Amino acid sequence: MQPIETLREADRIMTLCNACRYCEGLCAVFPAMEMRRTFVAGDLNYLANLCHQCGACYYDCQYAPPHEFAVNVPATFARLRVETYKTYAWPRAFAGAFERNGLAIVLLTALCLAGFLLGFMAAKDASVLFGRHVGAGAFYALMPHAAMAGLFGAVAIYVVAALALGLRAFWKDAQGSIPVRADAAALWSAAKDAGRLRYLEGGVGGCMNEDERPSDNRRLYHHLTFYGFLLCFAATVLATLMHYVLGWEAPYAWYSAPVLLGTIGGVGLLVGPAGLTLEKWRRDPALAGGDRFGMDAAFLVMLFLTSLTGLLLLALRETSAMGVLLAVHLAVVLALFLSMPYGKFVHGLYRYAALVKYAAERRAGRFLG
Repeated sequence: MQPIETLREADRIMTLCNACRYCEGLCAVFPAMEMRRTFVAGDLNYLANLCHQCGACYYDCQYAPPHEFAVNVPATFARLRVETYKTYAWPRAFAGAFERNGLAIVLLTALCLAGFLLGFMAAKDASVLFGRHVGAGAFYALMPHAAMAGLFGAVAIYVVAALALGLRAFWKDAQGSIPVRADAAALWSAAKDAGRLRYLEGGVGGCMNEDERPSDNRRLYHHLTFYGFLLCFAATVLATLMHYVLGWEAPYAWYSAPVLLGTIGGVGLLVGPAGLTLEKWRRDPALAGGDRFGMDAAFLVMLFLTSLTGLLLLALRETSAMGVLLAVHLAVVLALFLSMPYGKFVHGLYRYAALVKYAAERRAGRFLG
């Protein structure tokens, strides 16, 4: 059951904003708001995930604190978004697993997994763990391919199922008072808006972060993170095809397509999350709506560590350090995957779904008009 306090505050603020409408040109939230006269919980959860927290409406608002109306859309929607991550999580029993101290819990999970993998690799012969392994199949001298594929395959199936069921629950609830269908035109429109992060423009060429001066930093770091992640995913898919279709075993040469894609993506996943973390710490406290050490921070830190350990493994894979680095890298990746359905990763899925709904609502509005 979703906590009612934040929903009530979001309803109060949207009712005030719907009467004012001064900010309607800043982003998608306010035109979507204007399509409604009242707001059920699904409407508010949809609007919260449509919000990119650019901060423009807070600095433009004449009713923002210290005014007695205390209208603060970015902070209120930030709190509500975090609540949606728990509300739609599957299975529900895990919904609060990372609610508090998310960063510490995910790091501890990675540490425990690293210990397990190190023990697994050294179980038969400890010298293998610290030995030097080169050439095709070198990784599998430490951990058999079947064991590695089976472990990651099981985790991947669970994570995909949990994310899909969470997204399904969000979409169903987000229909709210204006049900729509996700047609091809809406999917494509949302993909374009998401691909260029249109609503991080803040209406004036950038986000407001530490003060009312707009900056494009957050959009740049988001792009580096998002496209870095996609490049690393593409590298993984390509390496999988090379292994199963062509019969070529990892590790691959530095000039091979998987290594080049992974390296470029890895650099993006170093710079992007580091920049977003810095922007998060610089953010005006009035705009913040969550715990600095919660799952928002955990996701960024785990992306950074995934990239860092992966690049170190690439650089030192022909040395005796490879065994330990492989275990640490695999543990960090597993911890990242396991935390995905219960933290900040889902905001990308829910935000895209919200953009799809917004595009479908606009098309329906024009048709009816």
